[in-house]
Amino acid sequence: MKLAGKTVLITGASSGIGKAQALMLAKEGAQIIAADINQTGLDSVVEEIKQQGGEALGCKCAVNDSSQVNELVAAGLAAFGKIDILCNTAGIFDNYRTSLETSEEDWQKMFDINVNGVFLLTNAVLPGMLAAGKGTIINVASIAGITAGPGGTAYVASKHAVVGYTKQLCLEYAEQGIRVNAIAPGSVATPLIKQSLENDPDGYSKRVSLIPVKQLGNPDDIAKLTLFLASDDSSWIHGTVVSCDGGRFAKG
Repeated sequence: MKLAGKTVLITGASSGIGKAQALMLAKEGAQIIAADINQTGLDSVVEEIKQQGGEALGCKCAVNDSSQVNELVAAGLAAFGKIDILCNTAGIFDNYRTSLETSEEDWQKMFDINVNGVFLLTNAVLPGMLAAGKGTIINVASIAGITAGPGGTAYVASKHAVVGYTKQLCLEYAEQGIRVNAIAPGSVATPLIKQSLENDPDGYSKRVSLIPVKQLGNPDDIAKLTLFLASDDSSWIHGTVVSCDGGRFAKG
């Protein structure tokens, strides 16, 4: 098992990519601290992990609330004694609004969760990682964090911020044993994508037409990449953004 003896904290773990990460990393021996605002979904994930013989703790947490984040980390440390790996997976989408269509409230909400959540979780676990002299942080960004397109202004800006933060963390803490990377998923069949397509009947075919392999990804595709970045197999990979998009941006 590639993660035997490791403890992993995953946000957004009740569904989609976060759930797939939790289940896959647990199968590889990791103890899972699963966090989300959806308690019912968390309970289901924790139960599934336990049924497959793993260990897991579910904690309801809004990642943009510093007090809840601190309580989450404290609960994880109380249960397992350490946090070796952090997966900042929680995020929201904004349905392709242009800048003029984006309200200040919408902009702030996007950054509160997609950026501030990553910042708060990272700062909450970093002291323990630095004390241990090692740790791994994996930020789930998006292909929208390395390119741009029509609409989605707040989302694109927030994911670019996550990419920049990932690289900055690498420069600040690599020498102290902390490895930080980001994943940039393309169109993956998650509840978030399904929600974004609710008011766009042609949205699915449009998305698929832009992908060379002509199909959406699935959460396990991202979970497999997460496992690689979380394991010692990627020990010399630092400050990198790894795309997983079915070839969507092979043309640049």
